[in-house]
Amino acid sequence: MAVEEAQTTLEKQNPITAEAGQTSTSTNSPPPPQYKYSKRVLLKTILCPSDEGLGLIGQRVVVGGWVKSSKVVPLHDVPSLRTTLMTRPSQRDVSCVEIFQSRIPLFRTIFKVLNHKPNGSGSPAREGLDQTPAKPIPTKAYLQISDGSCVPSLQVLLPSSIATLSKFTSTGTSIFVEGVLKESSIEGKHKIELQVEKLLHVGFVDSNKYPLSKTRLPLDFLRNYSHFRPRTTTLASVTRIRSALTHGTHTFLQNNGFLHVNMPVITSIDSKGCSEKFHVTTHSGKEKHEALVMDVNTGNINLQAVQAAIQEKTDRIDELKRSESNRESLALAVQDLKKANELALQLEKREKKHNRSSAGALGISDDFFHGQMYLTVSSQLHLESYANSLGSVYTIGPTFSADKTQSMKHLAEMWMVEVEIGFADLEDVMNCAEDYLKFLCQWVLDKCSSDLVFASKRIDKQVTDRLQLISSSSFEKITYTHAIKLLQEVTDKKFESKIEWGVALTEEQESYLADEMYKKPVIIYNHPKGLNPFFVRLNEDRRTGATFQVVLPKTGTLIRGSQKEERYDIISKRMNELGLPREQYEWYLELRRNGTIKHSGFNLKLDHMVLFSTGLTDIRDVIPFPRSYGNPRF
Repeated sequence: MAVEEAQTTLEKQNPITAEAGQTSTSTNSPPPPQYKYSKRVLLKTILCPSDEGLGLIGQRVVVGGWVKSSKVVPLHDVPSLRTTLMTRPSQRDVSCVEIFQSRIPLFRTIFKVLNHKPNGSGSPAREGLDQTPAKPIPTKAYLQISDGSCVPSLQVLLPSSIATLSKFTSTGTSIFVEGVLKESSIEGKHKIELQVEKLLHVGFVDSNKYPLSKTRLPLDFLRNYSHFRPRTTTLASVTRIRSALTHGTHTFLQNNGFLHVNMPVITSIDSKGCSEKFHVTTHSGKEKHEALVMDVNTGNINLQAVQAAIQEKTDRIDELKRSESNRESLALAVQDLKKANELALQLEKREKKHNRSSAGALGISDDFFHGQMYLTVSSQLHLESYANSLGSVYTIGPTFSADKTQSMKHLAEMWMVEVEIGFADLEDVMNCAEDYLKFLCQWVLDKCSSDLVFASKRIDKQVTDRLQLISSSSFEKITYTHAIKLLQEVTDKKFESKIEWGVALTEEQESYLADEMYKKPVIIYNHPKGLNPFFVRLNEDRRTGATFQVVLPKTGTLIRGSQKEERYDIISKRMNELGLPREQYEWYLELRRNGTIKHSGFNLKLDHMVLFSTGLTDIRDVIPFPRSYGNPRF
């Protein structure tokens, strides 16, 4: 019955219009555009114009969304006496008789309730009235729905004449409805509402099991329900801002002549040279377990010794068969030979696997790729090959790290924007990174204004100010050596780590430069050789490399980049110093031997940029399905 009621069409004029004292007004405004691929109007096209939808009053629309909150009230609300006395429908005053007459239905209902006798006693006339079935009181539900397209929710007015309201008021219920946009019939933050005339679809919810039934749920609770949490206003805003950052990245780079290239996720090299990597293999844990069990069961027994014993047992059986004197001994000898043959098979299997393997019980020569493969920690080296052919290229994709460290800024899977520019030196790439970051901040300010207003109210009051600061500031550029000197001269603060040349700056030290000294973004460049990966170009002083990092106030490092070493002899020597396996990087070295050019690039951790743009502090709240150590869910 609930489904049938949900699909019932209101054939006659909507009684809500008459009850609210409204008539179906028409508007000269064009109807809101229908979404091309689902025959509905997105809520942002109704609610986000400057008039908050008032110009669309009278338009018939189809919308869909999920219920965020609800309230059921009587269909014919009885206004208070004070309100009635203050209301003047005509020029004359309302008489007491008229007021009393307007209350007769109410007084009659109260009289019936007060004089009802459950035991059946009373006058015959009253008993006859009591036996008349009471008509259900008409009600209406005010539903606040969201479709994920914007922060505001649409107020939907659903009368009980269309469907059983109790089925629609649970948080999380999905509805697809058709109706007319009207001025809001109740006071509040909503200026318009949709008065439903037809139900097209309903997705019911079991409120006892639905995890988002309550409001204002903490973020750490929502992490357990990554499949539902985008329905919350906070995560929906984060997702829209993340989408805008991705769109803005493509826009900036495409407008500046970059080509988007898809890079591999599975790779045979480590672009950083010494990171914790995820190994890719088709060997299952079952095979490894069987090899271990076999080692335990067979111990140190030699295969040749077992084969010699088998030959002896075979000769013994032949002898017993010829004598035909002891059948019992023959049966035991046959059983013993069978066990010896089984043991020999196990030993042969183990020996074959051992011979194939150069790294333990299970080798890689019989693996899918016939070699050691990993999930990528960076696409930078592969991207360089395209920069050496096409000029300016970029990629956006996941990167992986098997580091088990628990951190609010680190996960096993994170997304990275990586850029590489052919014929560019360190100065060129620093300028590109600065322009890109400014563009992104302004893009979010322009495209996500309502989401930023929400984030400022609920998450971080300073988030908009920070974005405006970055988009309008000139970035300060200092060398690593100068940064060390400045920090060593600080007397009003004691840093946790010692400041000395050749040691990486800590987050505390980097933040001090941006927050306290310059109070704006700082680019630190030319770091010591010992802190740099093998592919970084060595400077003329032979002590530093052509690297840089962009440090933002209240955030820390958001971008890292470098000019790559294009000289074959120097990069080859550098690889030998670090003990890197040259065979894995042979294809990379060939780029230096064949048409090498100077080229530079940088990377931006997209997830950290989302943290910066929303004011959130935990990376698990800005990635749709966060992957972390010891958490296999989803």
